[in-house]
Amino acid sequence: MDKTQYEIWFITGSQHLYGDETLKQVAIHSKEITEFLSGKISARLICKETVKTQDEILIVMKEANDCENCIGVITWMHTFSPSKMWINGLNILNKPVCHLHTQYNECLPYSTIDMDFMNLNQSAHGDREHGFIYAAMRKARKVIVGYWKDEATIIKLNIFISACIGYKASQQLKVCRFGDNMRDVAVTEGNKVSAQIKFGWSVNGYGIGDLVKEISLVQEYEINALMEEYRLHYDIVTEKTDSVREQAKIEIGIQRFMEKGGFQAFTTTFEDLYGLRQLPGLAAQRLMEQGYGFGAEGDWKTAAMCYILKQMAENQATSFMEDYTYNFEKGKEMVLGAHMLEVCPTIAQGKVKIDVQPLGIGNKEAPARMIFDGKSGDAICVSLVDLGNRFRLIVAEAECVTIPESMPHLPVAAVMWKPKPNFHDGVMAWILAGGAHHTVLSFQLTKEHMTDWARIMNIECVVIDKKTDISKFENELMVSDFMWNRKELH
Repeated sequence: MDKTQYEIWFITGSQHLYGDETLKQVAIHSKEITEFLSGKISARLICKETVKTQDEILIVMKEANDCENCIGVITWMHTFSPSKMWINGLNILNKPVCHLHTQYNECLPYSTIDMDFMNLNQSAHGDREHGFIYAAMRKARKVIVGYWKDEATIIKLNIFISACIGYKASQQLKVCRFGDNMRDVAVTEGNKVSAQIKFGWSVNGYGIGDLVKEISLVQEYEINALMEEYRLHYDIVTEKTDSVREQAKIEIGIQRFMEKGGFQAFTTTFEDLYGLRQLPGLAAQRLMEQGYGFGAEGDWKTAAMCYILKQMAENQATSFMEDYTYNFEKGKEMVLGAHMLEVCPTIAQGKVKIDVQPLGIGNKEAPARMIFDGKSGDAICVSLVDLGNRFRLIVAEAECVTIPESMPHLPVAAVMWKPKPNFHDGVMAWILAGGAHHTVLSFQLTKEHMTDWARIMNIECVVIDKKTDISKFENELMVSDFMWNRKELH
């Protein structure tokens, strides 16, 4: 995933009032800032000419809309740029936007400061005018305040860029559903038309027979080559290599089906396996490891979010996950996250092994799967739910820990974490918000990545973190219900 294919446009605002000499300095400063940041942010930063009139602003915003590689814009008012000039341009802009409130000069030159300096270094003045027009137009934007060389500013710019990549990935996403949703389950359902209107996702179903046909075309030499790759990267601890070969065959077949259809994410369900010898386990894990999104039991929303988060995280330490069971021991309360088979090895800690064990569900052969313990460290769990009249994104912070004891009879990939602010309040807040049992777990992303993405997508976002207070949280949900019910999101 090469983020450098994407462009972020840096647009500096000013006006003709200051004269040619000042405008030359503005342009020089803008170029210096973009050249400095270009080596430190994860996209190509393009310095556009300083905009000084309503027509210039409108033109550059039209160009940003039309540029396929442009995934977002940064606006900065070096000097005072009257904001009525920006209205028409901001009205048509359909790319994510960040308002960077910085200043070319870091320190005040106390002994030499004069009106020439004041007139040239006016961001404190100009960005307030610019901020007003965003607020007046109810224009969604990320605001970053900080000196342009500061590490904290650069980190926030990279978070914004990741959210822009998530927006871009969302607009082009195609999800393939092999079979339907698990029967009678509510949270994995949802309005696919509303999802396409809101997010851009194309979500369509295919009969399992279509996949079986593709799998049947896989040749033995292809399976042999993939088995060698397995032996190179994983520790195969089973003698039941025929089952491992079957997963290799399924992996090749699914990937070929996805490539032909231009899909980036997929779902399976153990209730629809007609013609398959095994539920895709190792195959699904391998495809996630390559960057595909996945959702079990027909959960297309989680499959889509898995792909989007993987794009934002450059496919590092991000996986489909499920809250499976708890440890309620006093003082050691934790969540055990796992799934029947399908957890991505990008979150693995240490060696990954491949084994074949009975599944106990689906009424098929015992499938091969990767088994490993997950990483420790700070992470987020992300769930997207359809509440009927709107989508809600739920983001919960967690502290993942080393699994305290071995689990020799649990042949799955597993992670353990402590919800924030604590086990009881973190779990209660998740339940109150309607969070699903399926999530996307990421060690690479933070709540700020997801709130940025939600702001760009114009959807409700609920955050559960170390500051969460249940009584206030319930009130926040009630206010959020009132506010978002007034919006026509579907």
